Amino acid sequence: MFAWIGRAVRRTPSASRLVSTATEKQPAVRGPSALDCGRLSQFGEYIGAVLPRFVQHVGLTHAGELEVCVHPSGIIPTLFFLQNHSNCQFHSLIDITAVDVPTRAYRFELVYNILSLRYNTRLRVKSYTDELTPVDSLNSVYRAANWYEREIWDMFGVFFANHPDLRRILTDYGFEGHPFRKDFPLSGYVEVRYDDEMKQIPYLIPIYLPFPRCPSLSTALATLL
Repeated sequence: MFAWIGRAVRRTPSASRLVSTATEKQPAVRGPSALDCGRLSQFGEYIGAVLPRFVQHVGLTHAGELEVCVHPSGIIPTLFFLQNHSNCQFHSLIDITAVDVPTRAYRFELVYNILSLRYNTRLRVKSYTDELTPVDSLNSVYRAANWYEREIWDMFGVFFANHPDLRRILTDYGFEGHPFRKDFPLSGYVEVRYDDEMKQIPYLIPIYLPFPRCPSLSTALATLL
């Protein structure tokens, strides 16, 4: 019996034999060709020539993607042109997002990503605004912009004029502030807790309580207990 166990152990492959020696290959990603970059550059120059009043900058990113920066007043005319002109036909709105850069005079950068299935081309339109200046809603051009703009309003506080239903979409009712702003505190402005009896989230307990003048931190904490 012990001899049979010994033969079975000898036939068991060692751990070193189970380790694969094949080198891992990274997936091949085809970058934009010189022909594609040249075609996109010419198309960007064409957009700038047709809409010189609104287009402020046209360029290609390091990944070979075309970006068009427009004045806030030109968001609707530019995207309407890109959607309906026969040389463009960007009928698909992929998404709308925003970026908060507090050091800029216009701290919010709006980013519109659109797609032309007819020409198999993606395009990024950028604009800008601040906390107080409203931006025209794109809902009249792309119906898909409705919820995207509600999300930007909820997260960043960018107001979209003429939006049919500009309400919060991700945070709950009674929420204070806009979480994606760089100056939004990590703990928020109110304590969020679920009340099982009320079956809702009451926003009743502020986190930032006014501290009286205390000689020490322990005394300040004692006032809350």
